[in-house]
Amino acid sequence: MGTLHRIALFLVIIGAINWGLIGFFRYDLISSIFGGETTAISRVIFGLVGLSGLVCIPLLFRPVEDVDVEVDRTRQGNLNYGTEFGEEPDFTDIKDASKGNSKKEK
Repeated sequence: MGTLHRIALFLVIIGAINWGLIGFFRYDLISSIFGGETTAISRVIFGLVGLSGLVCIPLLFRPVEDVDVEVDRTRQGNLNYGTEFGEEPDFTDIKDASKGNSKKEK
């Protein structure tokens, strides 16, 4: 993303915050900071926010860039690949189970 797009995105975010304040609280932050809606500086800022919105339109259609990340797998040590669906060990001894409980037989 170029510098122009970053500046435009910053101004669009300021405009979105200002519109949110207007929508929720009927408070125009830009106008209150710079002396009203009709002052020249307020109109310039509103114009820049509008132009920034137009500059940011191509960002919607830009494909997402893949970033290659190198992973150092040497530090992971012994990995346990077992899952909850893996085989569980059978702790019953078939020989002892077939004999039955010797205490009850006596």
